[in-house]
Parts: sequence; structure tokens; C-alpha cells
Amino acid sequence: MRNTICEDLNISDIGKDVNLSGWVDRRRDHGGVIFIDLRDHSGYLQLTFNPEDGNKLFKKAENLRNETVISVTGIITERPTESINENIPTGKIELNVKELKVLNEVKNNLPFPVSIYDDENTKEELRIKYRYLDLRRGKLIKNLKTRHQIIKVARKFLDENGFTEIETPLLTKSTPEGARDFLVPSRLSKGDFFALPQSPQLYKQLLMIGGLNNYYQIAKCFRDEDLRADRQPEFTQLDIEMSFIEEEEIINFNERLIKKIWKDILNIDLINNFPRMTWKEAMDNYGTDRPDTRYEMLLKNVSSIMGDIGFNIFTKTIDSGGEIKCITVKEGNSSISNVRIKPGGDIFKVAQEAGAGGLAFIRVKENDIDTIGAIKNGLNKSKINQLLELTGAESGDLILFGAGPTAIVNQSLDKVRQYLAKELDILKTKNNKWNFLWITDFPMFERNDDENRLEALHHPFCAPKEIKINNENESNHKLESSIAQAYDLVLNGLELGGGSIRIHQSELQKEVLKTVGLSEAEINDKFGFLIEALEMGAPPHGGIAFGLDRIVMLMIGADSIRETIAFPKNQQSKCLLTKAPSIVSKAQLKELEIEITVEE
Repeated sequence: MRNTICEDLNISDIGKDVNLSGWVDRRRDHGGVIFIDLRDHSGYLQLTFNPEDGNKLFKKAENLRNETVISVTGIITERPTESINENIPTGKIELNVKELKVLNEVKNNLPFPVSIYDDENTKEELRIKYRYLDLRRGKLIKNLKTRHQIIKVARKFLDENGFTEIETPLLTKSTPEGARDFLVPSRLSKGDFFALPQSPQLYKQLLMIGGLNNYYQIAKCFRDEDLRADRQPEFTQLDIEMSFIEEEEIINFNERLIKKIWKDILNIDLINNFPRMTWKEAMDNYGTDRPDTRYEMLLKNVSSIMGDIGFNIFTKTIDSGGEIKCITVKEGNSSISNVRIKPGGDIFKVAQEAGAGGLAFIRVKENDIDTIGAIKNGLNKSKINQLLELTGAESGDLILFGAGPTAIVNQSLDKVRQYLAKELDILKTKNNKWNFLWITDFPMFERNDDENRLEALHHPFCAPKEIKINNENESNHKLESSIAQAYDLVLNGLELGGGSIRIHQSELQKEVLKTVGLSEAEINDKFGFLIEALEMGAPPHGGIAFGLDRIVMLMIGADSIRETIAFPKNQQSKCLLTKAPSIVSKAQLKELEIEITVEE
């Protein structure tokens, strides 16, 4: 059907006989000559149909609709100077068509124009529903090819460094690992369920116990979570695990891997070592453990300055053990009005949605400050000077305050900081800046106030630092407040990957599982196979998992990982193309002995 493709043709092919196949991108009738842009997977080429080449051929060309699949034979000719298209590689040549075959006609109206020339801002819901049409536009195919190249570079690098690619099961056991499982009923074992893996975590540890040494996998993972731009119910990890390894070695090795990917795909040399920041430093200064370090607006703790000025909200915060923090918006006086900060305003809503009751503010002026009287009356010259020195605020700057429980203050000011960075175009000149950052020294546990218990901050298989199991009560106390040998790689405010040194001693693993609230019976039921394996000579081991979808998203400059996935789900976790999830037949349910109790 073809002996070449569009992107392989150039000025040197003039005079050659060519067979091409593809889609009609658009048709134009110019004074007796019909021009058709042929599109294939590689690009575009202009076709010309002249009446002198045969009336039958010309009539067929006249009736071609956009997206009709055709095959053409003809001679490559040079375009007239006035019709050269510098925007495409084949813009200086065209195909004078001598033969046309219609391989498949379009029988329905298209839901949206497919040609790139239409430049239509198609709604994403339509793009997902008719993904095969969206793919034809070329941009998505380019994204998927970039994804392919990234995987290819990673595979080559890991292969050269002695790693073995292993597939782990997709039908596995439901274990409490932090997120909600997708469950799969078993027909052969009535009443029992498989779970789709949230990650290959336990299997890759078992591979290390089995002596594999170095493992990797391009792994499908499944989590039944609420969606956002960088999250899908099914996603892909570049999963890595190593034996007889320490934290520093893993960080250095994976830094080399990331640098290799950026060099080979984007031709960017990341020469310097990636900076590091402890979890506590990140939370104190940015309010999040995945900070965007491309811009300032750091959080400053001003509890000691503002806690005793007589402002009721600040006083209550300090009395209840909370904190008062602030961010400084440079030249914020001119760019942000009071209306935006007060109830109903956009900045107020951002803070409120993140859990805050609201925002207090101070406008710094030439020789004074401007704020509500309840704050201003309690600030003497000394306190004002302390505040300006700590925040670095100058005349024209706006200081925004959050007060309350530390977690809420951090969370709300982090969201406000991110929102203002976009609203004020602070990131405009920094979009191409690659701010990689390792976050280390995470707490082992965080408190789940709703259930009044501790839960693992990462997962319950992270090894704590400098903890030995001796006296049970003493070790438990130290364990609850211990630091994990865990590390995340963050890029421009997004977590690219995370990992840890794993627990390789059965006694310590059992203690960690007890600390997150599991009984002895629950440990045996959920993790008995792991405990048994650890008792049979497990080596020290650790690893990391990178979010492949996020890596691709950042490298291509997209706003959502849906732009990196061939067939993504929408915000409601539905596949609009196939209409999944869907109702199944009563016969299928009966076979599984499952009854639907939800009323239609």
C-alpha cells in the first residue's frame, strides 16, 4: 500500500514515483486544481489532483471527506515558490497524484475537527471519548513516542548496570498499604477476592530475599483514589529494588539514572548534584513535603512575634499549641486587593478549601503598615522591625498570615503560595527550570486523628533509623518517634518518585505493623508470608519507584498525566470510550455468587 511515509520525503525525492497511504486531513479546491493534505503517522504531504490527469480521478478527489482513508500513487514535484509551507518538513514538495484508492470512507459526522489546521479547543471529555480521533492529530502520538524513548533509555541504563526486568502478579492479596484496593472476585474460590496491586512492593522485596540482587519493572499499579491532574486509578511506575545497599548509594544511583534520561531525551546536562532537604525543613519553610523551589515566598514562623499582640485569633492559636505563620508577596500591595483576601475572594477561598478559617494580612508601606486595627494596635515599633527583618518584607510588599493547628497552617499557606505563583506569573520565566530536590528523613509515622491511631507516612515496610528491638516497651516508644530511611525525589513541586531502605528483620517488621494498629492475628493473616520470608535470611535491601506518567508529563510540558496515557480515565474514574465501569450480566454475578444491593 505504500513504499514510503511522509516524514521520509524531501526535496531530493523530486521526480520519484511514490506510493503513500493515510488520512485526508483537509481538502481545498483552487481554480480547477484540488489540493489535499495527506496525513499519516509521521506527518503531512500536499497532494495535487489536476483535471488533465483524468476526469474520473478528479471526481473521486472532489468527493473525498476529511478523515477518509486513502492510498495514492504519483510523482513528487517541487511546489511553486508562492505556495511553499515552511511550517512542515515536506512544505517544499507535493505529490502529483496519478492513482487514488479509497480504503475506507467516513460514514458518520465527526464529533470534532481532527485537522491541526482547525486549531479547535476541543473539550477534554470529547477528546477522551474519541481518543482514536485525538490520537490522529499527532500531538498525543508524539507524547507517546517520547514516553517510549524514556522507557527505552531507562531500560538500557538499568540493563548496563546489572538489573533484571521481572514481571510481578497483577492478581494479588489485599494488604493495607495506605490506599484503597481495587478488588477482583474469584470464581474458583467462592467469596474470596484478589486485589490489583497498589505497587509491586512486597513482591520486589521477596525477589531480593530470593537472591535476585537487582530488579526493575515497568509496573502497572492500581489505587482506588479520588483523581486529580497528576493521578489516575491505574498508573505506571518505573520500579527498582537493590540488595546489600544503603540509602546514599540508592540516591546516587538513581540520580545518575534521571540525569541520563534528561540528557538523552531533552539534551539537558544536569551537572550538579541534586540538593537535599529534610522533611522537617520542607514542612517548616514550604508547608509541604514536595516543595516547588523555583520561587521564594517561604513560610515564616512568627508565633513569638505575633502571639501576644492581643489579636484574639492569634492568642487562641498559641494557647492551643498551634502556630502563626506567614508568607511575603513581593510588591503584593499593587497586585492584590483586600477584596481577594477577605471572605468571598479567590485567595480567601484557596485558604478556606485547604482547611483554614481565613487569612490575616499586613501591607508594608514607606513608613508604616496597613492592616486591621486589632492587629495594628498591638504592634509596636520593635515588633514591626522584628517582623520585617524575619520576613524580608519591604515597602510595597504584602504579608499574609495563617494561624491554627500546624498541619492546617502549613497546608493552607502552601496552597496559597502555589496559587499566587501562578496568578502573579511568578513561574512565567521559570517554566524551563529543572529544580530537582531530594527530601529525606521522613517521620516513620503520622497520626490519623479520625481513627485515633498512628499510620505509616510512606508504608509500613520502611526501615527506621537506628532502632534495635531489645526491651519491647522501650523500642516501641523509640519507634513511634523515629525517622524513616526514606527519600523522595521532587521536581518543580511534584513528587517524581519515592523509596526507602526496607525492613529486613522479622521482629522489627512485626513491631512496625503493631505500631500501626495491627494485631498479631491480623499480621499473620495479611503479612504472614512476608514475615516467614524475612525469617529465612533476608538481605538488607531498598529501592525506589518513579511515577513514569509524571516524568513524561513534566518533560513534554503538559498540565496533566492524561496527556501521556493512550487511553486515560476522566475525573470520575470512567473510561468514556468503552463506558467502563459498566453493569455486568446477572449470569456473571451468579457465577461469582455476588449480589448487587445498590438500587438503580
